[in-house]
Parts: sequence; C-alpha cells; structure tokens
Amino acid sequence: VTITTRLLVSHLSGIRHYEKDIAKVKEEKEKANRALKPTKPHQDKEQKEGKGVEKADPAKPRREHDGETKSRNSKAGRRDKEFEQEEYYLKEKFESVIESLKIFKNDPLIFKPGSQFLYSTHGFTLLSAVVERASGQKFTDYMLKMFRDLDMLSTVQDDNEAMIYNRARCYVYNKKGRLVNAPYVDNSYKWAGGGFLSSVGDLLKFGNALLYSYQAGQFKSSTGKLLPGYLKPGTVAMMWTPVPKTEVSWDRDGKYAMAWAVVEKKQECGCCRRQRHYTSHTGGAVGASSVLLILPEELRPGAGAAPPRGVIVTIVCNMQSVSLNSTALKIAREFDKERQAQ
Repeated sequence: VTITTRLLVSHLSGIRHYEKDIAKVKEEKEKANRALKPTKPHQDKEQKEGKGVEKADPAKPRREHDGETKSRNSKAGRRDKEFEQEEYYLKEKFESVIESLKIFKNDPLIFKPGSQFLYSTHGFTLLSAVVERASGQKFTDYMLKMFRDLDMLSTVQDDNEAMIYNRARCYVYNKKGRLVNAPYVDNSYKWAGGGFLSSVGDLLKFGNALLYSYQAGQFKSSTGKLLPGYLKPGTVAMMWTPVPKTEVSWDRDGKYAMAWAVVEKKQECGCCRRQRHYTSHTGGAVGASSVLLILPEELRPGAGAAPPRGVIVTIVCNMQSVSLNSTALKIAREFDKERQAQ
C-alpha cells in the first residue's frame, strides 16, 4: 500500500491509534455508526402512543439524553475508555521521533489507506518523522523555531526533566470519583500528537496567525502595505476543506480536514437551522483537555478592514476528559452576536 502525508494528516492512513486489537477497533466503529443512525419510524410511533414509556422523575430522562448525546458525539464516555489504553501511560524516554516509530511500525494496518477514517496519534508521529527527514533537523527543534516565528514563546515540549516556568499540575478523577494528581507519563513518543505545553495566550496567537493567513487575500489595504500571512491563503483554505470519508467525534455536523475539524456554512430552508463555517480541534492528554476554535467573519467582497476578522476561542484545562468544543462554540457565537450588534 501507499501512505501519503495527506492521508496521515487527515487520519485516513489505517495506522492504529492506542488500541492494538483490530476486532475491538472495528466493533467500536460499528457502535458509533449505529448511534448516529436516525430512529426507526415504528419506534417513534411507539413513543408517541406511550408504549413502553416509564414515568419517572424529570432528572432521569435528562440523564438518559445526556448519555445519548455523549454516545453520539463520542465525548466523555469514549474518551474515558480510551484512557484505559496502556500506551497513554508510557514512561520510556525517546531520543527522537524516528526511534518512537518502533512502538507501532510492525503492527498491521486497521484498513486499507484512504478507505476509512480512524483518528491516530501514531499517524502524526509518522508525520513528524517525515518533517524531521525532510527538514534535516530534529522535529522538536523545527517546531520550536516555528513557535518563535509565531511569537508563541510559552509553547515548549513537555519535557519532565526541564524546569518550565508556570507549568500547571494535571488532575484526573479516580475510580471513586475523587480528584487526584495525574500519573507520571513521558510524552516524548508523541511530540506531534500531544507532546507540547502551551498557554491560552499562545494558542490565540496561533489562531490569529492562521485566520490572518486565511483572510489576507480577501482584503484590499488602503496603504498597500498589508503584510503576507505566515501561510499562503490557499494553503489554509486547503487545510480547512473537509476531506471525504472522514468524521468528527466532537461535532456531528463536521468533517475532518487536514489536522482540523471543519463545519461548513449551510442553511437548507429559510428561518431554519443555520450552520456557520468554523474550524476547531480538541485535545486530550493524561490530566489535561483543550480546544482551539476559529469562527471566521463572513466577509463581503472587497472588505477594507484589516484581518484577522472573526472570533477565536481557546480553553486549556488541567483536567482529563473534559469536553470543551460545544462550550467554545457557544462563547464564539455570543461574541459574534455582540460584534454584529455594534
């Protein structure tokens, strides 16, 4: 088979995630697909006629609905189960991303590359190895230079030995539901897929740099001195274009693009549900959760005001298995409403 960098960045490579058992992976995917299927007509009829409906306190149906929502969106329930995988808790230190390939390089592919979607942290480890060989320097050095270019001076690799100013403690809930310190892990095996520490300020800078790059070609500067974006507008547009056969666990309306989840602009009928174009990505690690969401402003032709135009929301939480995308989207929409009202 052939695995391209585009397949890696869109999680279509077939490389496994943390679960090694192919049968379990396929079973989980089938369960997720069944949860997304609409309710059958005869089931709706039974519900309307009151058959099999148990009368209970108002809180119970809400809890059941919450559970259904979590199942559909593959949020807390699946994430908690995912954190049971042993590879999340590796303590071995890897000196290079090439060395960390040994974790999965001899494992069979889950499916033929390009045929299905499977989120894979290890796929991004292979992608980082491509960057390392193509650039001729260590992946971490390459990324730290890029962070410096973006003025993200608080973003560093999560090195346990290094003294990192303002590094937060991370927390998890134990089996008794009590808050405890997160266990010790070494993330050197997955720098690209979850090995960097950052701050909300730096993530906002990153989001603004991408949004500026995306919109720079749509603006006409009155002075003619509009600086170019860090990336070309076409590059960001390509990164934010949904890729066929992909899916997104944290928003049923979205598709995966190139390292980003994208919800496209859509409204089928007047005065009905309207989707705004936005892009986001969540993050989950041992003892931490995060999200970065970008809601671009819908620009008119020949917009004169300088980019970036839109709302960017980022949340970093030192708590494991916290679903943050819906919260970030609500915040972005509120700020967008306020902007439109001005």
